[in-house]
Amino acid sequence: MMLLAACGASKPETTTQPNALSGTDSKGKVTVGGKDFTEQHILSKITSIYLKEKGYDVKEASNMGSTVVRQALENGQIDLYWEYTGTSLVIYNKQPVETNPDVAYQKVKEKDKEKNLVWLNKADFNNTYAIMMREQQANELGIKTISDLADYVKKNTDKIKFASNAEFYAREDGIKGLEKKYGFQFPPKNVVKMDTGLLYNALKDGQIDVSVGFATDGRIKGFKLVTLQDDKLFFPAYNAAPVVRKEVLDKNKELSDLLNDVATRLSTETMMKLNHSVDVEHKDVAEVAREWLVSQKLIK
Repeated sequence: MMLLAACGASKPETTTQPNALSGTDSKGKVTVGGKDFTEQHILSKITSIYLKEKGYDVKEASNMGSTVVRQALENGQIDLYWEYTGTSLVIYNKQPVETNPDVAYQKVKEKDKEKNLVWLNKADFNNTYAIMMREQQANELGIKTISDLADYVKKNTDKIKFASNAEFYAREDGIKGLEKKYGFQFPPKNVVKMDTGLLYNALKDGQIDVSVGFATDGRIKGFKLVTLQDDKLFFPAYNAAPVVRKEVLDKNKELSDLLNDVATRLSTETMMKLNHSVDVEHKDVAEVAREWLVSQKLIK
């Protein structure tokens, strides 16, 4: 998301200097990076507002693609950002896919330590791929798991239309791997490719019956969709955590505690609500971030 939603190609909206800690402020300057999709906008804004309230001079560098923000961190152009375990493990460290969240976290923590990058506490939400249906239709057909879907498709070959974005359609660990793992196949004529942003509305409006999506997307609840249980554990773990340059933590002893406090408060339910506020209710990201921080009594 990672492999998936985390792959944009935008440039940072704020120019930063290589040494983001230079300055005279008592707590130093910290540059917070972020990727170019709603969840990342929210996470980076929560982090920026919180650190500003705690006395840091914060610069923001958001709207970056996955590899761009990672390179910016390694090069010292930013000091921290929220990354996903699956992305770091597979894309940056060239390791096999891992479906166990704790194992994936420990692996990336050790691998990135070699590059002087520190993974702080992972949040309790996993923004992995999800297979979605309209809740009403899933209930009518008795489909709760991907195995249930596979059984239905095998018995009713032409009755289910599936939508996928281009990446999930093309990847071996996308639709091809999913079909192999669960022992079924969508007829090619019943597979529709469309942009990621169109998938949720197409499913809600009944243009398709099943779609790929992302597990913490707020539109799942907002559009009365349901995520089918990945009962054979096909999809990789994509838990988010703040990743910080070691140099930054060494100079700012309080920083790890502050960021860990944020991470431990974020759950799948929480992240879905925050995403829903932005994507469905069209609230301003900064407003949503500040309201959540206040609700958690992290700021006044």
